[in-house]
Formats: sequence, C-alpha cells, structure tokens
Amino acid sequence: MLNPDLEEKLKALEQKYLELQYQLSSPQIVSDKEKLTKLGKELKELEEIYRAYRDYKRLLLELEQARELLKNEELRELAREEAEKLSDELERVEKRIRVLLLPKDPRDSKNVILEIRAGVGGEEAALFVADLFNMYQKYAEEKGWKLSLLSSNRTGLGGYKEIVVLIEGEGVYSKLKFESGVHRVQRVPVTEAGGRIHTSTATVAVLPETDEAEIQVDPKDLKIETFRASGAGGQYVNTTETAVRVTHLPTGITVSCQDERSQFQNRQKAMKILYARLKDFYERQREEEVAKERKQQVGTGERSEKIRTYNFPQNRITDHRINLTLYRLQDVLQGKLDEIIQPLIEHDIEEKLKALA
Repeated sequence: MLNPDLEEKLKALEQKYLELQYQLSSPQIVSDKEKLTKLGKELKELEEIYRAYRDYKRLLLELEQARELLKNEELRELAREEAEKLSDELERVEKRIRVLLLPKDPRDSKNVILEIRAGVGGEEAALFVADLFNMYQKYAEEKGWKLSLLSSNRTGLGGYKEIVVLIEGEGVYSKLKFESGVHRVQRVPVTEAGGRIHTSTATVAVLPETDEAEIQVDPKDLKIETFRASGAGGQYVNTTETAVRVTHLPTGITVSCQDERSQFQNRQKAMKILYARLKDFYERQREEEVAKERKQQVGTGERSEKIRTYNFPQNRITDHRINLTLYRLQDVLQGKLDEIIQPLIEHDIEEKLKALA
C-alpha cells in the first residue's frame, strides 16, 4: 500500500483534476481561448496520474472484498485466487503511480542539437562518425522527427571530423539524452590492408535546443570572424567569405559553420549551436556543485565515459552502463535504437525510484 504522505498528494492531485474539469465546462473559460488552452494542457498532464489513482482505489476496494470472502468456506479457494490476482495488479499500479510522481525532466520535450565528433583512430574514427550519423538519421525517420544539418566537416573518404544536426519532434531529448558519451567501434578499417581489427572512438553530445531568451549573452563577449568555406581536402567551395566562426570569449567556446551559401545563414546556425553549448556549459558547472544528482544518472552527459561498443566481427553491440549486449549490430545501425534506449530509460526510472525510497 502507498504511504499516507503519498496518499495525501494523490488526493490533492485528484481534487485539482476534478476542479480543472469543472472550470473547463464553465462558459467564461470556454469563451477565453488562451485560458481554455492553458487549463486543457494542465488537465492533460494530470490525466494519467488521476486514472492510475482511480485504478488504485478500485483495486484496493476489490481486494478488501475478496479478503472478506475468505471467511466463507465455500468461496475460500476462489476468493484466495482472486485476492492473489488483485494483489499483483495492485502492486503494478502502485509502481506506475510512483513512476508518474517522479520529478519530470523539463528538457524531455525539447528538440536536440546532436554533435558527433571523431575521437581516437584517424580516418577510421571519421568513418565511424558517418555510421553513427546514419544511425541517428534513420532513427529520427522512424520516429517521424525532422533532422536538419547545422555544421559538418567532411574528410576525403566520406567520413566526418565533426557533424552537428538539429533534431526536432515530440520527446526527442527524452529518447536521445542517454546517447551522450564515448562510442567505441571494433572492426577492420577500410584503410587497413592487413585485415587487423582496430579500435576507434567517436564522441556524442546531446544538447537540448536553447533559444536566445533562455540564456543571456552580451554581444561584447562575442568574437565573430568570417572566412572562405572549404570542402574535404581543403578545396575551396567558393571565393567569398561565407563561413562564420563565433567565439564566446569568457568561456572560450568556439563554433564554426560553413555549410550554407550565405554568411547570414551560417551565422544563424552558429548562434543556435553556441546557445546550446553555453547552456550546457553553465548547467555542468552547477551540477558539479551538486555531484550527488550526477551519480544517480545513467551516464547522461559524461562525455569522457565509454558508454557503448560496436563490435563488427561479432555483430555485437554492448551498452556498458546497463551491461546490455545484443547480437544485432546491423539492425541497430539501421536505426533500431529502441532496443537499447528503452532499457536505458527503464533502468534510469528504477534508479530514481531507489533514490526516492
């Protein structure tokens, strides 16, 4: 059974849900579109917990009735079976309620700026970046999300030293936030004639999209430079200075964009990346002061942490944070990422429930 404090909280939420229902039926609210939208959103946010609490109360009553029937010799066996079934169901609903009452991550509904950079391994690491980008692109397509290129730095063999994209859609950050960290690949590189297995790495950073209103940046703190955009191997794409480099002087964070044809567009994209990186930088500073919270997470941002290994010879993918191994590497690389992401989400919930207890 739920403890009294939790019961009181649920009763208050139930009362609030019923009050919102009543308000939404009043003529004054119906005629006020803005208020109607706001209250409708609040009601929707409470609906799941309201229904779960309603199920909990119903099951509790039915369990009491089944236990009362245990006194009847003729119905005892039937009542015992029913009581066991109801107890199991009640336990599941209790857990669901606790999960629903966990503090929500306000960033979960945000779009994401996804950055993938080559690490150790030279050209092979750059090719691995291209593989990871393709994986996330296919995953985004499967989810119905929109993916837009913000910045890229290609290499001669079709890899990337770095690629930065914006992914827009419902609940993007809630799904991708566990992808931050070091991804390791083990395979025979295309550049290796001897057929030896090499280990290379790429770093993934998942930043919630941030706009100008969320973070204050003094224009005096920005150094903005322009230069000629170049392609793989340093060959000039054009002869005008359309590429933009923005440096935030207090932090030293630098962003370069050159994929667009106009300086204005490159500057816009560079600023979008800069806002996200700055917010991430300042949030990390705050989190270091409260290290306990970081320890409770499932590696959702420690970019020095090796989180996953992609082993091509064995068609194996291993997530080291939850000791999950799948022998379906090619499926995952084709965007079937939920087989890894869902267990990570569930593990994160379990850890939070333990911390709450």
